[in-house]
Amino acid sequence: MPEVQPFAAGNYRFLTHAFQYSGGVAADPGYAIERARFVRPLPLAQGFDAIEAYLARHGRSPTAFCACELRSPGQFSEQGFIDFNRHYVQRLEKWGIFRNDINPVARSNVCPEIDPPAEPSFYAFSYTVPGGGKSFVAAGSGEASDGPGIYAERIVRFGDQSPAGMRDKARYVLGAMERRMGALGFGWADVTATQVYTIFDIHSFLGDEFVRRGAMAGGLTWHFARPPVQGLDFEVDVRGVGRELVIPA
Repeated sequence: MPEVQPFAAGNYRFLTHAFQYSGGVAADPGYAIERARFVRPLPLAQGFDAIEAYLARHGRSPTAFCACELRSPGQFSEQGFIDFNRHYVQRLEKWGIFRNDINPVARSNVCPEIDPPAEPSFYAFSYTVPGGGKSFVAAGSGEASDGPGIYAERIVRFGDQSPAGMRDKARYVLGAMERRMGALGFGWADVTATQVYTIFDIHSFLGDEFVRRGAMAGGLTWHFARPPVQGLDFEVDVRGVGRELVIPA
């Protein structure tokens, strides 16, 4: 079962999930999470270097890195996703973050349908700094339940992109966000940004599934992109942070 564990070296706590990412992160007392977006996505290795340099300029260790948003050229096969993730965590291991197949860093990784990057790239990242208030990032979730079995066996309404199918997918994913936020001690009232990733229509259920549950108090950012694994159609991530910025080229 997922549990909340401390990551003292990064000044945050995290919800356990999988070796490739955690279910979410929340800043420790006396610290706050900030988010920075690259004006253009940076290829993975270049992005890691830029993040390390950025944190050093702000007097922060690489261990302050607590969440990221990736962009990939296209959806992965299940084995391809595993292979990519094993490559991705190597830098986290060098930074002293990833240990014993436990990864405290939250993440989303999606695939733009139009003008995708040529290789997996960093779109944005979050990190801790000394500060006050409460802040968190919940990792992105697609419409697949946790547990054993291939994705096709765990995906809600697999292959169904009808309005009813997409509503059920959205309902499942938003419920996953609520469970992740709740485990970290947060709810929709704490959210400053909600992001959705799908290429399919969401208008038929937007009011009932997003607005009525309080998921759009800060509006909604819709990225015309697919979740990272073949067969997934809908993903959401949420955050509650007090400061965001864009890093110029």
